[in-house]
Amino acid sequence: MTDNQILQKIQSGDENALEYLYKKNYKMMTRLITNNNGTEDEAKDVYQETIVVFWQKARQKEFVLTSKISTFLYSICQNLWRKELERKSKLSHETKDSMEFNNYDQQERINIIHQAINSLGETCRKVLTYYYFDNHSMQEIAEKLGFANSDTAKTKKYKCKKELDDLIKSKYTASDFLD
Repeated sequence: MTDNQILQKIQSGDENALEYLYKKNYKMMTRLITNNNGTEDEAKDVYQETIVVFWQKARQKEFVLTSKISTFLYSICQNLWRKELERKSKLSHETKDSMEFNNYDQQERINIIHQAINSLGETCRKVLTYYYFDNHSMQEIAEKLGFANSDTAKTKKYKCKKELDDLIKSKYTASDFLD
């Protein structure tokens, strides 16, 4: 079929011409996308959208084809893929910005907790640091700090944690720790 025959069939609503076009240009259009950082699935989606755009344009009464259909399809496909790449790039930057913000936010929370721990007494500071940051067992903490046994270390950790919680609550609100 010539381009004029295909165009006439499309303008008369013959969907077989569309199917013919789809199959005829499939490899060229999907190669365009896969050679430009696209996946096979993305290529299929963009090419299907290309065919729909062409169908809609070709069905308009004022439509005049000034090139080969394959060239026109290639141009549509290229523009759609460029838009998709821009959208993906924008999403990637937004995700990266969000991650940077969350990392900053997380670091700020850690700094607040460290400051609060450092303002506790030496024993509490050591108990909480050994337990939460150094991952020592209650038995190890008891031995390091000269407590009678692990139960004494547990009780001390509980009291120190409560003191830390009270200190943080007095200086900060819950919203300082919420996303």
